[in-house]
Amino acid sequence: MATDPRESVLGEGDAVASGMPQLDPSSYPNQIFWLIVALVAIYFILSRIALPRIGAVLAERQGTITNDIAAAEELKLKASEAEKAYEKSLATARAEAHRISEENRAELQAELDRAMQRADAQIAEQQAESETRIAEIRQSATANVEQIARETAEALVAALGGEADSQQVGRAVTEKMGGTA
Repeated sequence: MATDPRESVLGEGDAVASGMPQLDPSSYPNQIFWLIVALVAIYFILSRIALPRIGAVLAERQGTITNDIAAAEELKLKASEAEKAYEKSLATARAEAHRISEENRAELQAELDRAMQRADAQIAEQQAESETRIAEIRQSATANVEQIARETAEALVAALGGEADSQQVGRAVTEKMGGTA
């Protein structure tokens, strides 16, 4: 019996040469025919189906890229305009803050001036009152000094052994103190 399975299928008389059938020169024309058929089929499939789809995808991507670039330019322009508007509003806000600050400073200065005027008026009033008191104290002190001077002069005259005339002592003290009798 046959030990090789190929021999049993093909029969004992049909011995197949061992090796790869693609390298058998007797099958080259058949292989070349099917190669050409396969290449033509692949060419038609690619040129009619795959390549148009790839081209459409590439064209769509190019359109998307172009639209995205245009949108980015538009957004860049809008961002630039927004930045200019921001800078303008920032400058306006700073000017407004400066104006408010100046108004507050002017109000505070006016308030301070009014307070200073009130304080000056109070000081002037207190000064006038103090001057009046000082004048009263001076007058009282002068009267007291004059009285003490009279009493002292009378006591000195009496101590020296004389008799003091009150009117004469009073005139002498008044003359010395700068007054008139």
